[in-house]
Amino acid sequence: MRRHQFEAYLDKVFDFSERVSALPEGRQYPQHAWKKVFDAVFIGAACQFASLHEIETECCLGVLRRRIGPISEDTLRYALQRQDPDDVLQLGCEVARRLKRNGVLHTDWARGRVVAAVDGTEICSSFTRCCDRCMERRVARKVQGELRESIQYYHRIVAVTVVSTPFSIPLGLRFQKQGETEVGCALGLLRDLHERLGRRFLDVLVGDALYLQKPFVQAVEALGLEWVFTLKENQPELLAEARHLTTGEPDMEPSDSKQQIQLWHAPQVYWPIADRDVRVVKTLRTQKINQVRIDNDSVKKHAVKERVEKQSTNFFASNMQLGAIPPIFVYQLGQSRWAIDAEVFQTITTDSHLKQPSVHHGHDRALVMLTMIRLLAYTLTMVFYHRQVRSHHRRYAFGFCGLAKLLAYHFLVQTFDTS
Repeated sequence: MRRHQFEAYLDKVFDFSERVSALPEGRQYPQHAWKKVFDAVFIGAACQFASLHEIETECCLGVLRRRIGPISEDTLRYALQRQDPDDVLQLGCEVARRLKRNGVLHTDWARGRVVAAVDGTEICSSFTRCCDRCMERRVARKVQGELRESIQYYHRIVAVTVVSTPFSIPLGLRFQKQGETEVGCALGLLRDLHERLGRRFLDVLVGDALYLQKPFVQAVEALGLEWVFTLKENQPELLAEARHLTTGEPDMEPSDSKQQIQLWHAPQVYWPIADRDVRVVKTLRTQKINQVRIDNDSVKKHAVKERVEKQSTNFFASNMQLGAIPPIFVYQLGQSRWAIDAEVFQTITTDSHLKQPSVHHGHDRALVMLTMIRLLAYTLTMVFYHRQVRSHHRRYAFGFCGLAKLLAYHFLVQTFDTS
C-alpha cells in the first residue's frame, strides 16, 4: 500500500515511525503491538475522531481498515492504561528539538527569542465518572428541581506552548494533582521540559497574573528564563506602585491600524513581597468594535448594530533588560500569551476533542496517555498544515478541520486502491 502523504512527511522530517517503534512496551503478552495501538490513537486524533469507540469503528470498517486493521476499544484502553506517559512527553520533546534545528521556531518579531506561554484549562468534569487522579469540589446544582450540593470530579491540565511562531506549537502538558496548585503543576512541567530540552531551548516565559508570584518567578529565573506576566490585583502593592509611576502623559503612542495604543514605561518598580525591582509597562488600548443594542423605542423590539469605542488598561511586569529594545516589546510579549488559550486550547477542544472523556472511569493513566497523544497529534498535524498544505494551496486554502477530513479521505482512497 502506498504511503499516506502525512505519514511520509512525518518520517522524512522527524523519523516518526522509527521513534514510535522504539517506545517501550508496557504489557507482558500484547495481542497487538504498541506501535499499532499508538498509530490507531494518533491517526484517529489527527483525523479528529471523537472517541476510542469511533477509532475502533474506523479501524474495523472505515477509513483505517487497511492502515491499522481490526482493533477493539478495550484493547486500546488496556494498552493506554499500561504505558508510561513520560515516553510520549519525551517523543514530543524530540519533535520540538527537530523543529528548532529546522528553523521553525525562529521568528523576526520576537527578536531571535523563543517565547513560550504557560496556562491551564479544565477537562472531563463529571458528577458520576471519576478516576484515581480526579480532583474534587463541591458544587451546588439542581437535582429533580431541588438545589443540592454535589461532589464534582474534574481534571486540570497545564500546558507550555511556543507562541512566538506564526502558529502555536505545544511542547507538553501535565495533569494537576489533588492538593496541587496550578502554579506548582506548571513549575513541575517547566522543570521536566528544561531537563529534556536543555537550558537554552526557551528564552522567555509569558503568562497571566496567576504566575506573578515570588517563588514561581525565582524558579523561572533559576531555569535561565526571562519572563513577562500580567500584573493585576493579586499583587496589590506592586500594582499600586505601578499605577503611581505611570500617571501623566504616555511615553509612547505606537501607530496601529486596528487600535489606538498609549504606553507608559516604568523601568524600576519596587516589588515589596519579592524585595526587588521589576520593569512595568502599562497600556491603554482603544478599539472600535461592533456592538448589538436592543432598541425599545419602537413598538416592536429589534436589535441595532452600532460601532462603539472600547477601552482596556493592562499592566505587564517583567525582568527583561531591554537596552535599545523599545518597551512596546514587553507589551507584545504579554499579549502573545493569549495564543495558548485562543488558538491551542480552543482548537483542541472544539476540533480535537480534548475534553471528550473517551477513557476515564477507573483508567487514570489511559486518560493521561490519550490526552498527551491527542496533543502530539495536534502539534504535528498543525506543522504539516502550515508547512506543507498552506504553502502549496494558497489560492484554495482550507481550514484545520478540513485538513482532518482530507487526511481521512486519503486513507479511504488508499483502502479502495488496494482492495
